[in-house]
Amino acid sequence: MKFQLKKSNLAAYWLLTRMHKPIGSLLLLWPMYWALWIASNGQPDILVFIVFTLGVVLMRSAGCVINDYADRNIDPHVSRTKSRPISSGQVHSTEALQLFFVLVLVSSLLVFLMNALTIWLSLGAVFLAVLYPFMKRHTHLPQVFLGMAFGWAVPMVFAAQTNSVPPLAWLIFVATVIWAVVYDTMYAMVDREDDLKIGVKSTAILFGDLDKVLIGFFQLLFFIALVMIGQKAQLGTFYFTSVFVALMFAIYHQVLIKDREPAKCMAAFLNNNWLGFTVFIGIAADYAAKNFFS
Repeated sequence: MKFQLKKSNLAAYWLLTRMHKPIGSLLLLWPMYWALWIASNGQPDILVFIVFTLGVVLMRSAGCVINDYADRNIDPHVSRTKSRPISSGQVHSTEALQLFFVLVLVSSLLVFLMNALTIWLSLGAVFLAVLYPFMKRHTHLPQVFLGMAFGWAVPMVFAAQTNSVPPLAWLIFVATVIWAVVYDTMYAMVDREDDLKIGVKSTAILFGDLDKVLIGFFQLLFFIALVMIGQKAQLGTFYFTSVFVALMFAIYHQVLIKDREPAKCMAAFLNNNWLGFTVFIGIAADYAAKNFFS
């Protein structure tokens, strides 16, 4: 394969990696930060913090590239995606593959600064990043695979911070997967009509007329998981207050999607950033208070 990446196409590569749309990185970062603060008792190792912040952003970008590569014959038929760099012809598919490998390589170099357990776990992150884009062709549950890909930073950051992956780490991972099913189903509701026409699968299609009810069910599971996390991590008032505020956001999201209007479903998806941020603030504040008074 001839090397085709070129400086003249940097603007198109920027769009392809979605660097101009940080929402995906933020939805990845919040659960990782939840896990890092809990694993470190509110005092994260600075190198772990930097490596995982950069790694999450780079792997999210790599995921966007491989997703658009996988969807290169689908995106031209979807109104929201037909102008993306590959589907519009700005970036050749070979360029996209090379850009994906460059991003994974840089991420791998970062993870090699961590311990052996973290390095081994990173193989799972690459596998999930490659697997997810193809799931929408073979299963109605691509949102579950997205959640696994987004949540894999949780056991990795526990491994990097503590050289172990305790049951609490897996509980946070499960909560992250459930949360991803919630917000990515809202996202899939935006494209449902186009996806039905071209045969792409999603939980939004699988759930059908029960979409709002099932999103509510998974929201309930998510908050049960958050309460369990707080109990097992022995978090206090600041955390549980933040969980209550996050619950208000979740109720607001149900209000937004009640008529299934694409623009409001997209707004609900985007607003999940504030839910994740709120939970993180509660965790950080709780540990800050404990460390200050200890």
